[in-house]
Amino acid sequence: MSDELKEQYEKIFRYCFFKVNDREAAEDITQETFLRFLESPNYTDMNKELRYLYTIAGNLCADHFRKKPAEELSENIPDEFDFEDCILTNAALATAIRSLPQEDRELVVLRYINEVPVSVLAELYGVSRFKMGRRIKVILDGLRKQFRG
Repeated sequence: MSDELKEQYEKIFRYCFFKVNDREAAEDITQETFLRFLESPNYTDMNKELRYLYTIAGNLCADHFRKKPAEELSENIPDEFDFEDCILTNAALATAIRSLPQEDRELVVLRYINEVPVSVLAELYGVSRFKMGRRIKVILDGLRKQFRG
């Protein structure tokens, strides 16, 4: 595995954890993502590798929820270590990000925590690089308004 791929492992794990909110499942999905990626003979360009890795991981996360039966929510929610709160050290920012729609939250995590380039995000979501840049700017402007208001 190339050094560039090794650097992406933790980022893919964070992405999976963000999607499934289960550390063990995220580890399994991350490993499966890299196994499937390495079994594919058609990867050479790192930008395409990133997009392909995130596509595989996203599909495996979706499969995870299809397989998992719905669980009832209990009234007693235990206070557990929240990995997302560890990443987002500012509680106000974490609250503001949680209030975003799911896809906007995902974009913020991918862009600013996993440092995925805008061009890769644009390819991943099937839009132009400029449209993705504008969308991220709108999301950030909304977050700024929440802090000012």
